[in-house]
Amino acid sequence: MANMSLEKQKMPELAPHIRNKNFQEVALGYTKEQALAEAERCLDCKNPKCVGGCPVQIDIPAFIRKIKEEDFEGAYEIISASSSLPAVCGRVCPQENQCEGKCIRGIKGEPVAIGRLERFVADWHMSHQKALPSKPISNGKRVAVVGSGPAGLTCAGDLARKGYEVTIFEALHLPGGVLVYGIPEFRLPKAIVAKEIEGLKALGVKIETNMVVGRILSVDELFEQGFDGVFIGSGAGLPRFMGIPGENLKGVFSANEFLTRVNLMKAYLPDSRTPIQKGRRVAVVGGGNVAMDAARCAKRLGAEEVYIVYRRSMEEIPARKEEIHHAMEEGIIFKTLTNPVEILGDEHQNVVAIKCVEMELGEPDERGRRRPLVKEDSEFLMEMDLVIMAIGTSPNPLIRSTTPGLETNKWGCIVVEEETGLTSREGVYAGGDAVTGAATVILAMGAGKQAAKAIDEKLKN
Repeated sequence: MANMSLEKQKMPELAPHIRNKNFQEVALGYTKEQALAEAERCLDCKNPKCVGGCPVQIDIPAFIRKIKEEDFEGAYEIISASSSLPAVCGRVCPQENQCEGKCIRGIKGEPVAIGRLERFVADWHMSHQKALPSKPISNGKRVAVVGSGPAGLTCAGDLARKGYEVTIFEALHLPGGVLVYGIPEFRLPKAIVAKEIEGLKALGVKIETNMVVGRILSVDELFEQGFDGVFIGSGAGLPRFMGIPGENLKGVFSANEFLTRVNLMKAYLPDSRTPIQKGRRVAVVGGGNVAMDAARCAKRLGAEEVYIVYRRSMEEIPARKEEIHHAMEEGIIFKTLTNPVEILGDEHQNVVAIKCVEMELGEPDERGRRRPLVKEDSEFLMEMDLVIMAIGTSPNPLIRSTTPGLETNKWGCIVVEEETGLTSREGVYAGGDAVTGAATVILAMGAGKQAAKAIDEKLKN
């Protein structure tokens, strides 16, 4: 009999006053009993709208049915048929705007906790896994994948399962892209990412690290080496700044640099050799998930006060509700309707304050968001010793500047065919943040999956 509770099973979590001092995972995952109770909330709709909300088209009702039957490995097989990174997606995917946003149970009450159930299944599989998957028989075709973030890993995994010989070229010294340099340990443990990648290696995917495509070798040289197709999933790692006075002062970081030092280079560990500035009063400018990650990291590094400085109101803030909730619980202070106009320094060029103006919301812009307007005579100072800019990123120009004939738009994003991911260069496909600009992990995975399908159809014919 269906569980008609209007509320999801609550996710066990570390207490805020404990977790804001360490980098242990915040959400602890469902127990078996909680997963079974939550699965019973699914009505197993004849026309499941949740599947349409999933960018990688997981058969959600089918895997939840398997949970109800306590066939957790069967549930994993259904998920992994569509998703190369189920343990990752169960943790960082914005389900509330996608599969759960379409769930019929959400009309009266909370939707089924699809993401939490996906995480439970993936974690169960990892803890009970006895053998890695076997490498499929090779079809003799070779594909190069540039970048080992979610788009590249998904494209590589899907092609490897079809028998392609896939090599990933990663610029950094560890594979994983934004999963390892951008998302903090307390949201996505790096051991989880490593284990997902081990599964792809077992399928035959080769990963070459410290390989900067556009410097060490070019896209054209990949074809000269005998690759039959190329997928570019190089992400959007070029940080943006506001262009205000004082951004060159000591103590001003991009969120990308700050998070890379913390996450990829493990600057939070006591014995880390990676230098990082630990501010006493920290301002994080921006309101997205990256801003929340940076603010929560700064708090864990010992900051007494951490502020989210955002020019719109709490109603417009783009970060996930769960991340905002966790940040508030951990003591992050939200300074909304506020915009920096200058960063002030002392005689040693260290940050000492930010000059801000108060904002008010005007008429909606072309995207439907109310436009922030400056209030007259509203300048004020906030004493700070560390400022982190988390206002977005764009694709690095390296690949587009070294690949003749590769069309990009005015933002530097690669232009592709919407249905296939094919670029203006024959045999070259692209997807993820390199095409869309900074977006979500699951949308990048969807693009990688779409491109893999198109590459397969092209090469097998």
